[in-house]
Formats: sequence, structure tokens, C-alpha cells
Amino acid sequence: MKELSERSGVPVPSIKYYLREGLLDPGEATGATQARYDGRHVERLRLIRVLREIGDVPVARIAAVVRAVEDESLPLQDLLATAHHALGPEPPEGQPSTTRGEVLGHLRAAGWDISTKAPALDVLAAALDALRTMWGPDVGPEVFDRYAAAAFDIASTELDSVDATGGRSATVQQIIVGTVVFEQALVALRRLAQEHHSHRRFASGDAG
Repeated sequence: MKELSERSGVPVPSIKYYLREGLLDPGEATGATQARYDGRHVERLRLIRVLREIGDVPVARIAAVVRAVEDESLPLQDLLATAHHALGPEPPEGQPSTTRGEVLGHLRAAGWDISTKAPALDVLAAALDALRTMWGPDVGPEVFDRYAAAAFDIASTELDSVDATGGRSATVQQIIVGTVVFEQALVALRRLAQEHHSHRRFASGDAG
């Protein structure tokens, strides 16, 4: 197990925890307290590490991704949807809001092929509800259309760089890393762009 830890970069206590939770298959027993692990265990631990450290995915959702990776009958697009959904957010308790159905219907009418289970729909619905609180009840999901068009193009470009020939686990890792890292970069760039345009439009005449 020590060698497995060194090769995967995952601490021994974490490996033991993943074994107890069923996220990692037990190795081949070679003694009372020893087992042999192979490359499949290293690959699985690297996937779990990406999900935990980069995606901040809860263990229960990691289990769902692991099951999807192992289910060879599950199409790749459904596997990647499982990985995206694992990133959250946690769905709200109770029945889905009517706003959620509005934004889903609006995006599908625009040609988006998305699942009714996508957690990001809850985020979008909450954003629309917030706008209605401030601007009035007549605000519709079309308020996001410019953002949707930009996001659509960005997502297409990002997926152009995904190499699916390295196996299901490696593909999921690419999706998780790319989604989380570039999502953070997108938020940061948008805020920097707002700062730039604010300086140009609202700065006083003697501003540097």
C-alpha cells in the first residue's frame, strides 16, 4: 500500500478510507496484512484524487462516477454527464421550482440537449428568481441569452481538446479538470473585463 500511495500521490489513510467506502477494489492478498495492487488501482486513485481535490466532489457522488466508469454499457456521453452532475450543486430539498422548468424549456427550445437532472439548472433558476425579485416578475429566461450563446461556444471549444482515446477514466479526469479550472478562469476574466470597461466608461477625467 505504501508503494501504491507513492505512485498515486494519495496518502495511505485516504486509500484505506476509499477501500472501506468501496471506491477502490481490494488488492490481491499476499499475506495477513499485505496485498498486491496494479495499474488499475493507480488509475482509480488518480481519478478519485481529481474528483476530490479539483472537483471537491463528495464521496457519495464519487461513487456514482466510479460506477459509471465501470459500466462499459453506459455510453460515453452519459458517463460525462454523470461527471458533470457530480460537480454539483446539491439539489434543493422539496419539489423543483417552476422556474427550473422554464429555464430548461428555454434552453431546449434553443436546441440544447441537456438532462432534466442537471444540477446547473438549479443555479440558473435561482439566478432568474433573484433577477425577478429585483427587476420584477416579467423577467424571462431570455435575459440569459447572450451569456448562453457565449457559454455554448466556449463549451464546444473546450470539448474539442478532450481526447477520448485514453479510456473512460482518463476522459472523465480531463472533463473534471477542464470544467473546474476553466470555469474559474472564466469568472476571473469576466470580472477583470468588467473592471476594464468600468474604468473606461465611469472613471473621472483625471483618472490614471
